[in-house]
Amino acid sequence: MTDSLAPVLPRLAESASSTTAGLDAWRSMTAVQQPSWQDTEVYSSSVKELSSLPPLVFAGEVDVLRERLAAAAQGKAFLLQGGDCAETFDGATADKISARVKTILQMAVVLTYGASLPVIKMGRMAGQFAKPRSSNDETRDGVTLPAYRGDMVNGYEFTPESRGHDASRMVKAYHTSASTLNLIRAFTQGGFADLRLVHHWNKGFMANPAHSRYESLAREIDRAVRFMDACGTDFEALKRVEFFASHEALLLDYERALTRIDSRTSLPYDTSAHFLWIGERTRDIDGAHVDFLSRVRNPIGVKLGPSTSADDALALIDKLDPHREPGRLTFITRMGASNIREKLPTLVERVTASGAQVLWVTDPMHGNTVTSPNGYKTRNFDDVIDEVRGFFEVHNALGTFPGGLHVEMTGDDVAECLGGADPIDQEAFLERYESVCDPRLNHMQSLEMAFLVAGALSKS
Repeated sequence: MTDSLAPVLPRLAESASSTTAGLDAWRSMTAVQQPSWQDTEVYSSSVKELSSLPPLVFAGEVDVLRERLAAAAQGKAFLLQGGDCAETFDGATADKISARVKTILQMAVVLTYGASLPVIKMGRMAGQFAKPRSSNDETRDGVTLPAYRGDMVNGYEFTPESRGHDASRMVKAYHTSASTLNLIRAFTQGGFADLRLVHHWNKGFMANPAHSRYESLAREIDRAVRFMDACGTDFEALKRVEFFASHEALLLDYERALTRIDSRTSLPYDTSAHFLWIGERTRDIDGAHVDFLSRVRNPIGVKLGPSTSADDALALIDKLDPHREPGRLTFITRMGASNIREKLPTLVERVTASGAQVLWVTDPMHGNTVTSPNGYKTRNFDDVIDEVRGFFEVHNALGTFPGGLHVEMTGDDVAECLGGADPIDQEAFLERYESVCDPRLNHMQSLEMAFLVAGALSKS
């Protein structure tokens, strides 16, 4: 039993039976952004199979993450959450998974030094196979088909066969997630995450003349690592890291099928991931997504866009974190660079005044999406960084803690976001734009962001 669970366990136990019984209450509520499964028999057999498969994560791991996030909410740690906009089955290769994990580890080393705080490492991985869409359909050359909703629902190829909503894809998503998690655990526990190795990777980043502005911080990290080595620091303890998995809990059929009752506490855990979040499009206080996730023990995140009122935020706290449990609730703000300094202060002030201990995290990606002149969905790196700066400015002014960073990124050398110190221009999109959904920071841009955020953290 974890220490953070003990104070609230009696209250949770009182409502355990009603909570468990209510796990299907969402079915009678409005559930937006859900597929229209084309074959009911395939749907039934897929849900039945998922319900009998082993959990992807374990309740004890989830409890550990809740403790870590509680520390971040209190200013004692920082959350780094990154990964693909939408994972694909074809992209679940050892090389691509290791590149994403490697980039997150590199970013974490820089942030740890800059913040002088533990960094919680979390991937948008092993489950991020479904995406909400602004339109149910897509039209090309006069042909209209269902929109691509992620590999868990349908295929990206623009054909009637590919775009049909196939429930058997949920089972494939489970098995792909299981193999991804298996590889992540091997990487993070088997020496791949050794601090000295990760630091060596960062030296390669620093070798580019475009990044000379970060040389001072890089030299400081180098001295710190060499100092620890010279002092005989136990590097065995620094060869392994905790790494948690997260995704948007969008497909409620999948999330419900993977919910299990913990044998220790008799409480329900959604074992599809350690951390789950509710999107901007699905955070209706009376909707199915909020109701379902209010009943599981996982740490929960909620995306808050510029239209979010303080009353909205307080209502979400009452529904998702009624016991005001540190580590339970994370607010992930996605305001846009032009809105962050105006919209965020009132939310933070009202939530702080309520006594709730939420973790504040910035998602600087989703509020800054534009279309490039040559027709590609993109983001300007300068806008992304400006939103991060605004996030820190607001919290510094209010005396609250800017607790985390949530980014869509990849470990590959793609060209999807404009700008950066090693600049990407729109012409590069023609050959190196690979995302099937939203544009991601590439490896170099991700590391540049880490150095910039480390500088902001050091001043906080």
